[in-house]
Amino acid sequence: MSTSTDTTYDTLLVERREDRVVVSLHRPEARNAVNGRMVTELHSMCEELEHHPKLLLLTGHGGVFAGGADIAELRERGRHEALQGINSRLFERIRRLPMPTLAAVPGWALGGGAELAYACDLRIAGPDTVFGNPEPGLGILAAAGACWRLRELVGESVAKQVLLAGRTLDAPAALACGLLMDVVPANRLIAEAHALLDRMARSSALALRLTKLVTDAPGAHPVADDLAQAVLFEGNDKKERMTRFLEKNGDRT
Repeated sequence: MSTSTDTTYDTLLVERREDRVVVSLHRPEARNAVNGRMVTELHSMCEELEHHPKLLLLTGHGGVFAGGADIAELRERGRHEALQGINSRLFERIRRLPMPTLAAVPGWALGGGAELAYACDLRIAGPDTVFGNPEPGLGILAAAGACWRLRELVGESVAKQVLLAGRTLDAPAALACGLLMDVVPANRLIAEAHALLDRMARSSALALRLTKLVTDAPGAHPVADDLAQAVLFEGNDKKERMTRFLEKNGDRT
């Protein structure tokens, strides 16, 4: 599998493979805190993946995912910046990328860092991972998706424990409430993430894309399901895959 590494970014380490892009948050001096420059560079990555859909593996460099948003920048933002939704618009764009996204979360994922992980379709983590949204302690709220996205992921009770009571979710708790798909040894985190993406990559790319689109559709079922299935039923990929299955397994369904 051919790979290439992009060195043009200031806050990201980007590796491109044939079927996926690996993006590592890289601000080691600030625990990978999400600042304005990182937001701009992640938007650039989103534009690339919207035009050339691939699986996305998002992780953090140096044993931490992201320690939050950049507090020095947040302190200077006012009403105008809040209404721009600087982080929330980016995270929603990541949420709506055409192909599945996987966050491999090492260490701390706090504030805006946690919200970035919540925006991905799937999450795995190391045993030392901790999620938290301490924004009210700084006089603000978790306004980049946590106030509604976390409730969808883990339920109202756990979401309120995190958002109102300041509870942090360590790896076992995050796994138990469904926020994480798996907890793996820290030194195997990226390898296990790639293994998961390898498994998804063996599926039809179009089927994955349409499944994500239909799953995220707000109340359009069953019409959206039928339309997406109609597209897949007409494709050669479906016929070839099913033919291989039948040849391997006989006429069993």
